[in-house]
Amino acid sequence: MTTQQLTDPLTSTNAVLRVPPAAPEAAAAHFAASLAFHTDVSDVAAALGGAADPGFLLVDTRSTESWDQGHIPGAVHLPTADIPRLAEVLLHRSVPVVVHCWGPGCNGATRAAHALAGLGYQVKEMLGGFEYWIREGFGYETAAGAARRDPDALTAPLSSGACGC
Repeated sequence: MTTQQLTDPLTSTNAVLRVPPAAPEAAAAHFAASLAFHTDVSDVAAALGGAADPGFLLVDTRSTESWDQGHIPGAVHLPTADIPRLAEVLLHRSVPVVVHCWGPGCNGATRAAHALAGLGYQVKEMLGGFEYWIREGFGYETAAGAARRDPDALTAPLSSGACGC
């Protein structure tokens, strides 16, 4: 296959390259922007588990019923629907906020991040949400007390806490 065939959408048979990759400069700008908007479960857990103040507040945007089913220790409960009424009571604009919802199949954290940004808060979304927090083996709290599950081998390394990414 020639280089022209790899990048020409009319002749390429490879679906990955049917639309050519962005120029490196454009890709760098895109991924830098993505990192400004997103963080992941492992990085949040490491920051919360450290000795120092993590410098952000973790906010669970799910319903009260979902919160009672299980939540991350130290998180603040602020359901998305209550953001307009309670954000100023629970949050401070000088402290960045990291929001999460159920998991990657839910855009509730995105809606919450949008609402908080519109109110003037610095906000990031925790990719993977509560689902991946549990799947990666981090502790959580329920009405019955503290809980933890073994890490899922498909989402987290079993031998150490660091994935190396």
